[in-house]
Amino acid sequence: MTLAAETYDELREIAARYPQARSGLLPMLHLVQSVEGRVTPEGIHACAEVLGLTPAEVSGVATFYTMYKRHPVGTHHVGVCTNTLCAVMGGDEIFACLREKLEVGNDETTADGAITLEHIECNAACDYAPVVMVNWEFFDNQTPESASQLVDDLREGREVVASRGARITSWREAERVLAGFEDGLVDEGPAAGPASLVGLEIARERGWAAPGDTHGSADLPEELPEAVEVADTSRAESETIAEEASDD
Repeated sequence: MTLAAETYDELREIAARYPQARSGLLPMLHLVQSVEGRVTPEGIHACAEVLGLTPAEVSGVATFYTMYKRHPVGTHHVGVCTNTLCAVMGGDEIFACLREKLEVGNDETTADGAITLEHIECNAACDYAPVVMVNWEFFDNQTPESASQLVDDLREGREVVASRGARITSWREAERVLAGFEDGLVDEGPAAGPASLVGLEIARERGWAAPGDTHGSADLPEELPEAVEVADTSRAESETIAEEASDD
C-alpha cells in the first residue's frame, strides 16, 4: 500500500527546507513513523523517490538510528535510561519494575497496544537521574513507584505532563513534531529545571562571565534565583571555595 498523496506532499515540503534535499531524510523518516507507526517499506520507498536515493540508502539510515522503528510502536513509547548514572540511581530497578508490570521485554509492546517499553542510552539529563522518557519528554527523579503510576495514567488516558515539557500526546504526534510540524505545545512547561541552572546562579553571584562575553552574568534573567532556590548548591560552592584557596 502506498502512502497518501498528502504524506508525499509533506515529504516534499520537508525536503525543500534544505539546500541539499537529502539532508531532510531524518525528519522525513519521523514523518513516516507519525503516519505509519513505524518505518515501513512503503515509507522507505517514498523517501527514496522524493530524494532521488536508492531504497538501500534510505534503509541504511533507518536501521542505524534507534529512534527509527521497524516494528509497530504502541500509543506511547516509554524509555527508561539505564546508562551508568541513571542505572546506579535506580534506572535498572525502574526498568525491571515496568517490565514485570507490563509483562513485556525490551523494545516490546503491551498486548493492548498502549505502551512500548525500551531501555535507552543517556538522555543528557544526568542531573535529574534516574530519568524516564515518554514520547521523548522527560520525567525526572523517577522511582519504581512513580514510574508505575506514570504508565497507569498513560494506559487510563489521564492527562500527563512532563517534568520539563508539555502535556503528553501520543508517540505518533510526537514523531510529527520531530518531523518539523508544530503541535502548538512548544510554550508549555518550563524550559529548564533548578538543577540545570545552579551554575548560572553561582556565576551571577560571583560576577563570572565566559571569555569574550560582553554582556556578563549581570544580564542573566531576574527570575533565575527563584528557579534555583530549591537546588542544593552547597557542594558546588564548597568545591569552588577549595579551588580558590588552593590558588592562593
